[in-house]
Amino acid sequence: MRHLPLSPIRTGGKQTRTSDHRLEVDGLSFEVHRSDRRKTLQITVERTGALSIVAPLQAADQQLVEFVEEKLLWVHTKIEEKARLQQRAPIKEFVDGEGFLYLGKSYRLKLVENQLVDLSLRNGRFCLRKASVHRGREILVSWYTRRAQDWFERQVTEQANRMGVSVKEVNVQDLGYRWGSFGSGGRVSFHWKAILLPPRIAQYVVIHELAHGLYPDHSVNFWIKVEQHLPDWRWRKGWLAENGIQVEGL
Repeated sequence: MRHLPLSPIRTGGKQTRTSDHRLEVDGLSFEVHRSDRRKTLQITVERTGALSIVAPLQAADQQLVEFVEEKLLWVHTKIEEKARLQQRAPIKEFVDGEGFLYLGKSYRLKLVENQLVDLSLRNGRFCLRKASVHRGREILVSWYTRRAQDWFERQVTEQANRMGVSVKEVNVQDLGYRWGSFGSGGRVSFHWKAILLPPRIAQYVVIHELAHGLYPDHSVNFWIKVEQHLPDWRWRKGWLAENGIQVEGL
């Protein structure tokens, strides 16, 4: 591995160092992603507080450093917000009465002795076979994933036609700390946890990702496209940022 040069710039008394994969500024470490489709710089603060920056291929390291320095106050504010929200995510237990979300509604868990399937949703309750409690999370994630696949396929089909976006495939999987992504070849993916969100918020995730099928970055044109199909997108985006933590802890 080659030695990385230290930048002469100082931020907060700390040296600044860049590499092809990491950017360290003011004691903060950013994962750097470069894309030939990217025209502008963008910083993302994940729900865990992890930091990343997306940049055009031709952007110089010094340009990234200066951009981050301009945004340091915003970054630190976001990190504090994420830390505060993370504290509100209790770990779920597979016991009678525990609440589990599905499309924005909380359903209490009921442990049952006899049931043909491991998990069912009936009479307003998640019913989990007692003999399967030790696999509770695995069973619930599988249930969510199947329901999410059907729900998002229907939403994508309807919304993609309206938005003029070509979609070849819809996937539901664990995307880490991303709600969704629009990849090359018209493949759109969603986190299985997105099915826990209220329908209006999950719909925002769909519109957001489909808009990326036309505009890969968060440019003005991207948000114009989102607003054409969701005039209240700012409210939905704000709700997701403030309340999305509710789906954690599973």
